[in-house]
Amino acid sequence: MRDPRSLYELHVDVEVPLGLPLVAGLTGFADAGSAVAQTTEYLLTNLDSQVVATFDADELLDYRARRPVILFEGDHLTDYRPPRLSLDLARDELGQPFLLLTGFEPDFQWERFGAAVLGLIERFEVSSTTWINSIPMPVPHTRPIGVTVSGNRTDLIEAMSVWRPTTQVPANALHLVEYRLQTQGHPTTGFVLLVPHYLSDAELPSAAVAALEAVSASTGRIFPTDSLREQGREFTARIDEQVAENGELAKLVHTLEERHDDYMEGTSLRSPLTDEDGELPSADEIGAELEKFLARRRSRDADEG
Repeated sequence: MRDPRSLYELHVDVEVPLGLPLVAGLTGFADAGSAVAQTTEYLLTNLDSQVVATFDADELLDYRARRPVILFEGDHLTDYRPPRLSLDLARDELGQPFLLLTGFEPDFQWERFGAAVLGLIERFEVSSTTWINSIPMPVPHTRPIGVTVSGNRTDLIEAMSVWRPTTQVPANALHLVEYRLQTQGHPTTGFVLLVPHYLSDAELPSAAVAALEAVSASTGRIFPTDSLREQGREFTARIDEQVAENGELAKLVHTLEERHDDYMEGTSLRSPLTDEDGELPSADEIGAELEKFLARRRSRDADEG
């Protein structure tokens, strides 16, 4: 195998703190509800970030299978955006740093790409790796988006994984990365969002919100989701109107609701937001914890200064 490091260009002018969590989401195969595309675009658009490493698209991408878009205006070409696969240093809503791997899923050289990612994880002493994916499932849009959790973090699996099948599935390039990391004992988590199959071709904002909530549970990073939640409410309202006007669709959704509720009643799933007694923290308790966190952060920043 050729040196995996030749697959990317490292931006040495960006100072990356060691020991950060890594979050990854690659677009391409089976992105139901455009969950991955929406989530990664939302993070790159709304958070401060710097490019740490840029991967070589000419080595990894089949342009004929996934052609880039170029803008034609009247009689000339005005804009070309090359495909992007990069590792960024980003900061969440509270200024906490983390690494973010986004862009296209490689068509070629998966083993070499996986080795390159593992090399970057080792270089920056990454504390944990979390990645997101989404698949269509026979579930109703009127219930929260569920997830299947893979990896070696049993706390997240026990608290969040609503469906735990034994099955063969088409692999994602990040499946390979997760598999390699597990053999090394590196803390790794994969979240597969279970998106209503009848909405899998749409951009479903609630799927992106669920992805961000899952990443928050895994990394402790806090992300702005107000605009996505508002888009989700508007989207759901439009879908509800269409369902109300279509008897067959209403019957389908009702059947899915019954099956979903029956299944969930039979699970021992406990929300990661509740305590051992299943109680949610009060607004005052949440506010107190946030104040403690900000006080610790101000103290740390003062010490560093």
